[in-house]
Amino acid sequence: MIKTKSLLLFLLLPALLAVSCRKKEWDAFYGRPGTLPPPIYQQLAGKGNFNHLLALIDKSGYRETLESGAGYWTLFAPNDAAFETYLTDNKITDIAAIDAPTARAMVQYMLVYNAFQKDRLDDYQASENNTGWTLSTAFRRRTAYYTGFYKDTSATGPVMAIATNRNNTAGSLTGNYVSADYNNKYLTYFTEDYMSRANLSAADYNYFYPNSQYTGFNVAQAKVVTADIPAENGVIHEIDKVITPLQSIDEYIRTRPEYSSFRAMLNRLFINNTVQFIYNEEVTKRYQVLTGSGNQVYVKVYSPLLAYAPNNENFLKIGDNDGQKDCWTMFAPNNAATDAYLKNTLLKYYPSLDSVPVSIIADFLNAHMFPTAVWPSKFASTVNTFSEPARFDLHTDVIEKKILSNGIFYGTNKIEQADIFSTVYGEGYLNPRYTFMTRLFNTSGLKFLIAKSNIPVNIFLVPDAVFLAAGFTYNSNQSQFLYKGSTNGVPDRLDRIIRTCVFFGNYKPETDDLSGSAVVKSGDADGEGEYIKFNNYKIVTAGLEDAGLEATVDSVKTSANGKVYYLDNIPLYSENGIGYHLGNLGDAVASDFNYFWQLMRNAAGVFSQTTNQIVGLTGYSTLFVPTNAAIQQAVDDGLLPRVSSTGAPNFKPSAPADVEKVRKFLYYHILATHTAVPDGNTDAAMYDTYLKNSIGTTLKVRVENYKNAMNILDDYGRTAHVIMAQSNNLSNRCVIHLIDNYLKYNDQ
Repeated sequence: MIKTKSLLLFLLLPALLAVSCRKKEWDAFYGRPGTLPPPIYQQLAGKGNFNHLLALIDKSGYRETLESGAGYWTLFAPNDAAFETYLTDNKITDIAAIDAPTARAMVQYMLVYNAFQKDRLDDYQASENNTGWTLSTAFRRRTAYYTGFYKDTSATGPVMAIATNRNNTAGSLTGNYVSADYNNKYLTYFTEDYMSRANLSAADYNYFYPNSQYTGFNVAQAKVVTADIPAENGVIHEIDKVITPLQSIDEYIRTRPEYSSFRAMLNRLFINNTVQFIYNEEVTKRYQVLTGSGNQVYVKVYSPLLAYAPNNENFLKIGDNDGQKDCWTMFAPNNAATDAYLKNTLLKYYPSLDSVPVSIIADFLNAHMFPTAVWPSKFASTVNTFSEPARFDLHTDVIEKKILSNGIFYGTNKIEQADIFSTVYGEGYLNPRYTFMTRLFNTSGLKFLIAKSNIPVNIFLVPDAVFLAAGFTYNSNQSQFLYKGSTNGVPDRLDRIIRTCVFFGNYKPETDDLSGSAVVKSGDADGEGEYIKFNNYKIVTAGLEDAGLEATVDSVKTSANGKVYYLDNIPLYSENGIGYHLGNLGDAVASDFNYFWQLMRNAAGVFSQTTNQIVGLTGYSTLFVPTNAAIQQAVDDGLLPRVSSTGAPNFKPSAPADVEKVRKFLYYHILATHTAVPDGNTDAAMYDTYLKNSIGTTLKVRVENYKNAMNILDDYGRTAHVIMAQSNNLSNRCVIHLIDNYLKYNDQ
């Protein structure tokens, strides 16, 4: 028997040796390397100063996750000293007193997806266009923690809700909510590389955390004691304070009664779709499986009119990780500031907030909602969606400051003075009597000029009722302006009217006081425009003169960038040709405009008696009309044809050479692309006339502009003076002046 066993052992020995050799080869190739550090849980246990954290991990249910080699994490690990302070400050006896859900939330918020050593933590992990890493541009990382379901109140009552994880867009029926995205919260950290690149300093950090020391590697209020502790399944950074899950901006403001008026505006507009609770079938099923409840779940979605959704943790989500490098910012005025602004400004012309147009509410909110991080030292250089900076004083206006999970929160004792409300534009925008002109400002592009506090401008405002009486209406269904029921020619008609109502640049001071008298140019800040006359708050335009009317200023208000004059009539432009006004001036034989008008109306090919227009002349122009005596002198000097028997001007020449003399004379007295008045607002300059020489070169005259005086110098240096008492006559995109000398051209 013994021999048999020995024989069997002898026969099996080679096989056992072979198996043993193969196992060594397997372990050498596939086994765990001896140099590999232990997993996170074992590393913490081995360090000896994370006993409280280990107990918390045990209670949270994350021990198995962190003691296995699976996964890839960054753990911001509070040491025992940090926990002892935390427990004492919160009057907690020990970790055992913390319930399992709280422990799980705390551990999840300490865990960041993927393993990052300090030198990589502040690099942006770009996912868009496969651009890879962008150095020193990241200050946030997504954690394993998300809030999930909660109770909220909709317009119809209490609901089970979940926060949206995307910003809403117009026309979306789902609010762009993505069911597979759990809206995980972010954790903010501060490294010296990021701070240097962003031009931030310790003062920026300590503004939020005055009781913490900035070291160049901080995580929220904690400083990193030991960085880059390696583990098989990630990286550990030891910190000296316990970090608990932060609220989102939406969650935080929900718990702060001192901002309830501002929050009411965020939530007030259920009727106007600023906030919606949208039923989600997939999320409801998930909730019912998890809880056994039959409740339906609604996604809380903010309006696409807002700069962002305050409950969205994901930032823009243009790239999967763009929340690493930016976040939202909200400046929330307290109740006193909000209520005062509502009473004195937003509700000045409305009985209640429900009757205020949704665009006004959205604009007020957006002025306080910056779609980017606004650091304390960057108030003046970081702008909101209106391209306006944060107009708050760090020390006197900000009463609370927080870094939250999805952004930065500042509680303030004043509102953001948004240009859209404080400028001349706001006077019409906030008053329902002026919606027609507000639409015109918006569609003409003038809004972006007159709604800037740094651009001085005065404007006229005309009530909706006056436009309606004149035949103007607006079809809101088709977004069309109409005139007497038609759209034909309406855009140009309204564009000319609205540009007659704004006064920029050099012409703004002229209209600061309409109790005097002057002729001033309206229109774009740098371009040509219509001219108006005013005299003791009475306004005259060419169109009003044609109708025998005038507009009266009913009242005046001063805004941040200029004055608003409320008119009782539309400052109409003239639809008649220049000849209509020149004829009115020159029909009388005794008029000093008579000779020039006789030459003009009889000049075939130069003037059209059918349209009353100078042939081919478009745009803005100026007519310099020589007196009858000056024209007679031009006849005597051979520059115009004469009646041989009397020596008087020949107003109806037939000889081609004489016809050409008249044409050249008339054309040389017309500025073809510019309207000039003697207001002293432009320097002396050369301007094109309507006359060209035989090789096509435009001839010019020199205009010297003074306050209440103007000189015109011709090709020979001769001077003609504007006769003020008979000048500044308004026409269709034209001003007509009487001058005391004729202008002599040289077309050689």
